[in-house]
Amino acid sequence: MGKKKVLSEGQLNEMIYPAQGEVLGVVTKLLGFDRIMVKCQDGKERLCRIRGKMKRRVWIREGDIVVVSPWDFQSDKRGDVTWRYTHAQADILRKKGYLTI
Repeated sequence: MGKKKVLSEGQLNEMIYPAQGEVLGVVTKLLGFDRIMVKCQDGKERLCRIRGKMKRRVWIREGDIVVVSPWDFQSDKRGDVTWRYTHAQADILRKKGYLTI
């Protein structure tokens, strides 16, 4: 097994759109460990957890656009972050009308 090839944000081709039951949001505050506050497009602010698969591979900063999957219970207050968009991908979302924040 060799080294993983590092790609710059401009070279990422994969574009994930929010599925049914998922919401786009903007990171407003980093709370430490794997918790962040996200202002979602549906007007709610959720305490979100960064999934373990993403935790060490993707760095999330304030102002980043993320996909939030609300929990089945406490869906208005809690959720999981499933994807982070790069700045270029966020611009594409704005042009296509997915992102209104």
